[in-house]
Amino acid sequence: MKHARLLSFLIVCCALPVQAADAPATTPAADKPLAVVNGEAVPGMYANFIRQNRIKREMPPESLTDDSIKDGAVTAVLLAQDAVKKGLDKDPTVAAALQFQKMELLGRAALEAYLRANPIKEETVKAEYEIAKEKAGSNEYRARHILVNSEKEARDLIVKLNASRKTKFEDLAKKYSKDTSAGNGGDLGWVVPANLVPEFAQAMVGLKKGEVTKNPVQTRFGWHVIQLEETRKLDFPDYEKIKNRIAGQLQQQQIGRLVKELAATAKVE
Repeated sequence: MKHARLLSFLIVCCALPVQAADAPATTPAADKPLAVVNGEAVPGMYANFIRQNRIKREMPPESLTDDSIKDGAVTAVLLAQDAVKKGLDKDPTVAAALQFQKMELLGRAALEAYLRANPIKEETVKAEYEIAKEKAGSNEYRARHILVNSEKEARDLIVKLNASRKTKFEDLAKKYSKDTSAGNGGDLGWVVPANLVPEFAQAMVGLKKGEVTKNPVQTRFGWHVIQLEETRKLDFPDYEKIKNRIAGQLQQQQIGRLVKELAATAKVE
């Protein structure tokens, strides 16, 4: 079942982690080259680029030593010089790739500058946390459901469930449900009502343990038959544990607004 995603769900279940700041680098002075290769000075700043790239790729510690970084920079310059000698820099595909990489780097720099100029305030993160906590509520529910295309199909399934105690809800879900949860017998796992479409959430919270909805529930996805498995108190994470994730989500929202503003004033043909 496709859920209406809320920030609380992203935080508790599948929030994207905020990227950690790059590890501090012990880089040679900017005006002192790492090496001189065939008369070409290799800028000290290249050490930073190589080190950060290797950290992101989770390469072993020995690849981060000064000698290893210098070797990497020299190798990169040697290969680049060889490519230029062979005229590969004039190849249309290579030239386009270089231009595209330049564009990406400039775009990343623009975003970083924007986020530095518009930092997320602590009070904004705290307010968002409180909103998410309130929306999540005090309880979470474990439910199963069967999703079908018509009300008649759903009513027929309810009749089957009521006709015999031997008929298992999960078996019917596996056979008839069109939702991705069908393979798990319709099991949605533990969910909070705020993360579900309102019609589904309202019907679910009105059930007792083990009870099945007496009537089909219609949502924009189709018709549902719902069974409540269990209910338990929601253990919402503490602010300190998820504040960085919330800040990351707010930053993504900022970036989205910036891109929309730029698109709104751009002439795109």
